[in-house]
Amino acid sequence: MQGNRRRDGTSVKRRASHTFAGLVLFAATVIASTAQPQTAYSPPIPPGHYAPSSADRTAAPQPLPQVALRSDQIALLEHALDQADTQGLLRAEYSPAAADTMLRSTNPDTRRAGNDLLVASVLRYARAVHSGRLAPADFDPQWGLRPADFDPTADFVQAVGSDRLQPWLDNLPPPYSGYDALKGALAAYRAIAAKGGWIELADGPPLKLGANDPRVVALRQRLAIEDASIDLTPGPVFDQPLSDAVARAQKRYGQNPDGVLAHATLTALNVPVDERIAQIIANMERWRWLPAALPSDRIQVNIAAAVLTLFKNDTPLLSMKAVTGRPGDDTPMLESQISSVVLNPPWNVPADIAAKELWPKERANPGYFARNDFEVVPMGDSSRLVQKAGPKAALGHVKFDFANKYGVYLHDTPTHGTFAKYTRQDSHGCVRLEKPVVLAKTLFDGDPQWPPQTIDDTIAGGDTVRAPLQKPIAVFLLYWTAFVGADGAANFRADPYGWDALLMQRIAAAQHGSA
Repeated sequence: MQGNRRRDGTSVKRRASHTFAGLVLFAATVIASTAQPQTAYSPPIPPGHYAPSSADRTAAPQPLPQVALRSDQIALLEHALDQADTQGLLRAEYSPAAADTMLRSTNPDTRRAGNDLLVASVLRYARAVHSGRLAPADFDPQWGLRPADFDPTADFVQAVGSDRLQPWLDNLPPPYSGYDALKGALAAYRAIAAKGGWIELADGPPLKLGANDPRVVALRQRLAIEDASIDLTPGPVFDQPLSDAVARAQKRYGQNPDGVLAHATLTALNVPVDERIAQIIANMERWRWLPAALPSDRIQVNIAAAVLTLFKNDTPLLSMKAVTGRPGDDTPMLESQISSVVLNPPWNVPADIAAKELWPKERANPGYFARNDFEVVPMGDSSRLVQKAGPKAALGHVKFDFANKYGVYLHDTPTHGTFAKYTRQDSHGCVRLEKPVVLAKTLFDGDPQWPPQTIDDTIAGGDTVRAPLQKPIAVFLLYWTAFVGADGAANFRADPYGWDALLMQRIAAAQHGSA
């Protein structure tokens, strides 16, 4: 849930069956590109033009801006492109070796062509690092959060003319501490990979406090790669410090921090470092889809971690567990605004849920609708199913509406058992909240029309009431499977919808298609 800005100046159903193969292959390519020499590059575009980035590569080549770069500006830009891998990009895509040779030619026409090649590469890099590498058609329908249109040309020309290229380059990446933290994590995990990564831990019975097992030594070594506080000197006894270290790792993976090495924790520890690197890169890409500035007051939901955070003045004020969509009923990524809260909401059941789940229950157990407060409402030649507000209502006592094409929202639930789980993708796509009344009272804080007691009384009264917020609040549904915690440690979550793998596969395909 990293959202703070830097202060120097963010329905198609898909099963979680995508393999990680494309993601790992891409990560391996990124790692290899940092160590291998760049091959010669010939621009596949007419002289005086530049190819659009993958974000708009279906368009015709655009005329290049007419700028003549000084030698110091050339060196600065070449250095920036050479560091593209630090931004999670492929250095070879933006740092053609041919440009350097051409720029140092004694032939003025060759130098001019080299100048154009460098400028074209810089503009492609600018688009990629600022807005990402996908064309609009490459976005999955559930990825409703899209980057704004961005053309760096005019600002680049101005930066060249005013000799402010470095500030221009510095302002291209997303201006968020969450992105900066992932950039640091990327460097750290690449360093781990360069040293050989980690060895897969052997399977076996759970390891817990007091166990004496040869696998304990390997576990200690594995944990120490990511946790520098671990003492490697003890022998094969699973002692309290090791249990504490396992608990810290479990927190980083979003698991129950019981300090016991069982199957789920073993699986997380055995994810290869290349996959962790690719996971970081995928999340850095999604940061580029956020707006140029996040509202200081906002609600953020991390779909993958199933957590809601309320920010006030850009600072986390309230956090709670959530339940997000199960794989196949994916909660979409999106941005919207909550302008009102519905107390005691009825549930207008979506037609597909009614047909697939509720009507079969009524046919199998006649009277199911009546027992659960459902009404069949005639609609001309058809009908719709509505569940009345009340103690059995699937939406509970509170619903937070916001405009979106997916028909999802935040809401209460009468079923609270799922909140005790550490994996909480279990809804039809909407976001269920652990403490919705607390959130509602916080949003209405200071509103004389809706003090806490009035909210409680209205809920107790049972009538459906839509209460408008004095000031609408932005809501972002985001998909973070890699982020850095307040303690500086990289955190990873499962990829429940396969979106990390899908994103990296589409980036790789886009780059291959534009080669």
